Amino acid sequence: MIGGAASRVLAYLYPELPAARLDAMAERAAGSRVAAGVSYPSDARAGLALGRTVGEAVIAYAKRDGSTREWDGKRPRARGSWEPPPGSLARPVQPEAGAWKTWVMASGRQFRSPPPPAYGSAAFRKETQAVVDTKARLTPEQKRIASFWAGGQGTALPPGVWNQVVLSFLHREPLSVPRAARVLALLNVAQADAGVASWDTKYAYWVTRPENAIRDLGIDKRWKPFLDTPFFPAYVSGHATYSGAAGEVLAYLFPDEARLFRSKAQEAATSRVYGGIHYPMDGVQGIRMGRQIGRLVVARARADGARR
Repeated sequence: MIGGAASRVLAYLYPELPAARLDAMAERAAGSRVAAGVSYPSDARAGLALGRTVGEAVIAYAKRDGSTREWDGKRPRARGSWEPPPGSLARPVQPEAGAWKTWVMASGRQFRSPPPPAYGSAAFRKETQAVVDTKARLTPEQKRIASFWAGGQGTALPPGVWNQVVLSFLHREPLSVPRAARVLALLNVAQADAGVASWDTKYAYWVTRPENAIRDLGIDKRWKPFLDTPFFPAYVSGHATYSGAAGEVLAYLFPDEARLFRSKAQEAATSRVYGGIHYPMDGVQGIRMGRQIGRLVVARARADGARR
């Protein structure tokens, strides 16, 4: 059943992958249970059919979630509003993502962060100077942390990193298949809503990135961050929001490791300041918002009947 559902959803999400190959993988997974002597052939066929039906239902949901909505190209042009990094003409990434349909939140704006300090104000300059000062005294350990959480081409981004962490825990603490699926579902529902929420705040305020602000405010006309500046607004940090949500959900699911998960969530948030691509306030507000989303998912989990 899992193979049937996964093959259909993956074919939808990654149309460049041959759907027939994914179906064949699902068939082999089903056949392996027959070969192992733990399922009848009719069980495998019925499981595949049921899984594919579930997969199609998920795809139907996805087609209605607003993720195909196109941006109209309009953005604020005032000083301090987001611009691509110096030397780039890149368009902003997914400006409409904050309006996508959420899973547990009422909408992406449910926990929207308050407005940031006015551009050029003393409070904003303090945030900007903190980024400059952090880079000036970066330690090798801070550089390692920044690079670990950065993600990039061919590597796992924060939601993927948190899934890898969970898979390692599931190897150490084997659960039944339904309970393992529940763990992954709760984690990824939280992260999906965190992504929508952080993008809602980003494009509500269109805050320029530190690289642009540091140059524009005359602090350092040639300043460069440790990591490459992403092509979307700064406030709030997506890494912090994803990680705040993930940390709360995993602290509930694995209470013996709650302190570890929450500390790693904070590390992910701080890593973006080490990288020079976020202001401290981006992480503070992102973690706050992510934790609220995580708690919402935990409240849902407490009422889902899994303790029965």
